[in-house]
Amino acid sequence: MRNSRVERTRRNLDLRRPAHARRKPEPALRGARRALQLPDPLRRTETDKAIRILIADDHDVVRRGLRAFLDLDSGLEVVGEAGNGAKAVHLAHRLRPDVVLMDLAMPELDGIAATEVIHRELPNTSVVVLTSLLEDESIVRALRAGAVGYLLKDTSLPDLRQAIKAAVAGQAQISPKAAARLVRKAVAPEPPETLSHREAEVLQLLARGSANKQIGHDLGIAEKTVKTHVGNILRKLGVQSRTLAALHAARVGLVPLDQLDEADTTGTTQPRAA
Repeated sequence: MRNSRVERTRRNLDLRRPAHARRKPEPALRGARRALQLPDPLRRTETDKAIRILIADDHDVVRRGLRAFLDLDSGLEVVGEAGNGAKAVHLAHRLRPDVVLMDLAMPELDGIAATEVIHRELPNTSVVVLTSLLEDESIVRALRAGAVGYLLKDTSLPDLRQAIKAAVAGQAQISPKAAARLVRKAVAPEPPETLSHREAEVLQLLARGSANKQIGHDLGIAEKTVKTHVGNILRKLGVQSRTLAALHAARVGLVPLDQLDEADTTGTTQPRAA
């Protein structure tokens, strides 16, 4: 009887030990589960979305080449291709890309007309012209149509990638060759309405590539006040974009051309950020 009672006690103890042994490492397992829920550094988050790009060019080989290069950057995503301006407008409405790379010489609807439509109807889509045309009239018309950048097809691929990212950040870039031609050509009506001393200061910083926040910091004024000054500058100069205003600043001597070229490398803010 005594041996039977002792045997039952031993069996009960043996049954309890494995249960306790399994529970001891449980905190470590919970920790492991928490670790599995941490964000994957290689996974793109909602706040780190790829820049959506539409390529508009009537040459298939150009579109293929651009797509192949841009797809190498995980921060860029080509969402569509168009072989003419009419299709570019249609796809821009359907796909809502962040940036349209727009050729100018295209059938059905040229790139300038397509740029004007997209700029007017899709204000959240930036158009960056990518063309082989280096003509004063083409450059001015494209910028007045709403393009935030004007690049030539001899632009290096890294510079093209930077221009796309700059456009989304509210900045624009112009090929130095195109900028030089614009500076020599009158891009604003003559004579423009006289700027105040403060507006001239704002224009000078704008032409060097400073954003509104930086201009406000440099001049000791509120960012909202800077936006008001920028709006007045565009109105007085009779231009529709900050890019053209910056080129006017270089033309009248507010900013040396070499500093404007530097601003083009880092970007000048586009009009909708005014």
